Amino acid sequence: MKRTILSSVMFATVMAVFGWGQKGHDVTAYIAEQHLTPVTKHAVDSILDGKSMVYWANWLDNASHTKPYAYTKTWHYKNVDEGVRYEEAPANPSGDAVTALKAQNEILSSGKASFEDSQLAMKILIHVMGDLHQPLHMGHATDLGGNRVKVKFFGRDTNLHSVWDSSIAESGHKWSYTEWQQQLDRLDEKQIAEVLAGGVDDWAKQTIAICDEVYKYFPEGKNISYNEVAYWTPVIEQQLLKGGLRLAYVLNMIYDLDYRMRNMKIR
Repeated sequence: MKRTILSSVMFATVMAVFGWGQKGHDVTAYIAEQHLTPVTKHAVDSILDGKSMVYWANWLDNASHTKPYAYTKTWHYKNVDEGVRYEEAPANPSGDAVTALKAQNEILSSGKASFEDSQLAMKILIHVMGDLHQPLHMGHATDLGGNRVKVKFFGRDTNLHSVWDSSIAESGHKWSYTEWQQQLDRLDEKQIAEVLAGGVDDWAKQTIAICDEVYKYFPEGKNISYNEVAYWTPVIEQQLLKGGLRLAYVLNMIYDLDYRMRNMKIR
């Protein structure tokens, strides 16, 4: 009995920092893969030893709980408490999702990093770009990004963070990650340009705005059921799509000079 309880507690602790569930990260990575230019795809394949971005999409969730990569535990989220302006939110001395994305971008853009450092930066970038688009990963420090907000999901005790990691998405669609991409990835060039506007800080602020609405909609003790799944699934769809498109954009800007020149002219 003691072993069972201990295992449950350890599992809950591990799950507390996960971003999107595994499916969400797979979807984000796969959408990104579909938007890499040939030049970028060759570079990414070389750095990842021929394995796909989807293969590594969830790697950091496990790695962050191992000793060599424990320093990345806080890189999955950025806390902005209610009523605090984004620019004035206290910085986490161990780093956060925004600083992590900027740092990996810098490593990969420098052209000076070793193969090992480039590979690690790529893996982190792939995962954390997904985390940046999970609203509760931009949640309040006071409740650990919704982990302390107790709710029910179809009558089952859980917390708001867990619901947003995977419960709503998996209830909304029982698709494979390829089916998610096929159904969501249908924007025209103008719409894609709108998604790509701005940068990491702008994208974080957009996610925080959604997070604010989530907190208002899901008070402590709320029983989440069919209506809530139907209402919020489209939001999750758009966040996964945005994360994938923006991940591809960042990588294309790093590795494809022609792409970079075209987009710099547009901007």
